Amino acid sequence: MEKFVIIGGKKLSGEVEISGAKNSVLALMPATLLASGTYKIYNTPDLRDVKTMSQVLIEIGVNVNFENHILTINTENVSKYEAPYELVKKMRASIYVLGPLVGRFGYAKVSLPGGCAWGPRPVDLHIEGIKKLGAEVELDSGYIVARAKKLHGAKIHFDKPSVGATGNVMMASVLAKGITLIENAAKEPEIVQLGEFLISMGAKITGLGTDTIEIEGVDELKPADVTTIPDRIEAGTFLIAGAITGGKVKIKKCNPKHFEAVLLKLEDAGCYLNVGDDFVEIEAPDEIKPVDVTTAVYPGFPTDMQAQWIALMSIANGTSVVTETIFYDRFKHVPELVRLGADIEVNENVAIVRGVRKLKGAKVMSTDLRASASLILAGLVAEGKTEVLRIYHIDRGYERIEEKLQRLGAQIWREKTDEY
Repeated sequence: MEKFVIIGGKKLSGEVEISGAKNSVLALMPATLLASGTYKIYNTPDLRDVKTMSQVLIEIGVNVNFENHILTINTENVSKYEAPYELVKKMRASIYVLGPLVGRFGYAKVSLPGGCAWGPRPVDLHIEGIKKLGAEVELDSGYIVARAKKLHGAKIHFDKPSVGATGNVMMASVLAKGITLIENAAKEPEIVQLGEFLISMGAKITGLGTDTIEIEGVDELKPADVTTIPDRIEAGTFLIAGAITGGKVKIKKCNPKHFEAVLLKLEDAGCYLNVGDDFVEIEAPDEIKPVDVTTAVYPGFPTDMQAQWIALMSIANGTSVVTETIFYDRFKHVPELVRLGADIEVNENVAIVRGVRKLKGAKVMSTDLRASASLILAGLVAEGKTEVLRIYHIDRGYERIEEKLQRLGAQIWREKTDEY
């Protein structure tokens, strides 16, 4: 086990490059199952989740090689259509293999997923979507088992937009017979990239980036290469790192259009921004203004930035209200921030954050990926020493975050620990 040790109080300054998007590459990787051959995925981040998805594909019979942020995938020898519990329990995105396997091979056996430690996140939308395409689906001893001689196009309406379900149905339907219409589809950049990748493989898809996606099934696809888009959540996290420490930070190799909602809120908080085509510079104000936030599906304020925003608001000059509308119980980070001296009250899906003059270092524990980021951000500004335990969570979605923060002047390092 490892922990982060942080000595807070350093104003961050300098430049940092944003890595490829975790949530994008985790969809691109299973999409390679749809056609036999060799693929290259450039700008792949070196993350625990990428390694887990690689193991899922290897279990299926795929050859995977990762070197210099290039992921080379060969799907010529797919021989097993099962994603086992031992791997899927580590990461919810493993369910992405369901759509491509049943779409191409007519069979898939995928364990019900695990992943983040907060709240129920049902896979009903995935299952119902696959059923609508004509698959027979049953739950058997903790596994989703789907069978279909040939999927056929259908009209699928999601009660709420789901990135995972939209991606899974899109991958399942590209080889189906006829036209599939996905209504109330997710519009996230990661879904747009997945669709564009499928198009480069020969799929016929229109409506990407809107709430209605139309897929006309084709007989076969061919391999293609792709470059992963920048990670918009990592970008937002590093901007908040600059803001919370009173610093001046430039993030590079990003796409500001993908996180405009975060940029607008940072401006509301008093930060000075210089936004280019592929960079953002942020300079913190003398004091952070309190700003209310309500999470929403894209292009709204992302739920994956909620924990980091609460960390920033914990030192704002005043009271802010953070409302979580995507995952109502996503507040496991709050008790740990309170240990650092934050004044936060949670009532159902609403957090009332009363800004304090200073946070003070303490020992805290990560409970999930974004909670980890919020604790690191708070530790960067807290007086004294903060220790963050269970940092395997952060390694799922941030590529060597401590090294990037060190280059900005932060005092943060890893240490071995027996504490869990």
